[in-house]
Amino acid sequence: MEAEVVAVREPTAVTVADRIEREAYVPAPIDRVWRVLTTPEHIRTWYAPGGCEIDPRPGGTVRFRWDEHGEFHGRVERAVPDALFRFRLAHAPDRDPLGPGQSTVVEFTLSPEGAGTRLRLAETGIRALDLPDGAKAKHAEYAVLAWTSALEELTALAAASHN
Repeated sequence: MEAEVVAVREPTAVTVADRIEREAYVPAPIDRVWRVLTTPEHIRTWYAPGGCEIDPRPGGTVRFRWDEHGEFHGRVERAVPDALFRFRLAHAPDRDPLGPGQSTVVEFTLSPEGAGTRLRLAETGIRALDLPDGAKAKHAEYAVLAWTSALEELTALAAASHN
């Protein structure tokens, strides 16, 4: 009698990035980039076409809408005009961004560079999300694509409005 061989597969470990970073040179003055970054009418163009409500002061509320994804809620943590904008954003629609494991922190920093602005973005806290590792990895993967596209749109909008 021959022994039956059964393959046993070990679970595959998923590596989850905890921080996503992107940056762009924006050929527009820093005050212009700040306005494009923090006002609803501009945010609808470069990030949340379904709508945006934002109070860009510490403790202020943030709401981004996408027809295909729903409404995401956030809370402004820090805002230094023309320098830094940081908010906590829920990872899923209609979630409380202040609940444990429900949000990441998105931070934009602006600094003058030549005739324009260096804009840096970091999203952190992905590993702390209350999600399975595979879903955290998908969140990170999607965030890289979304923020890359958003920064391209923001750069184009700020540059076009400046000229």
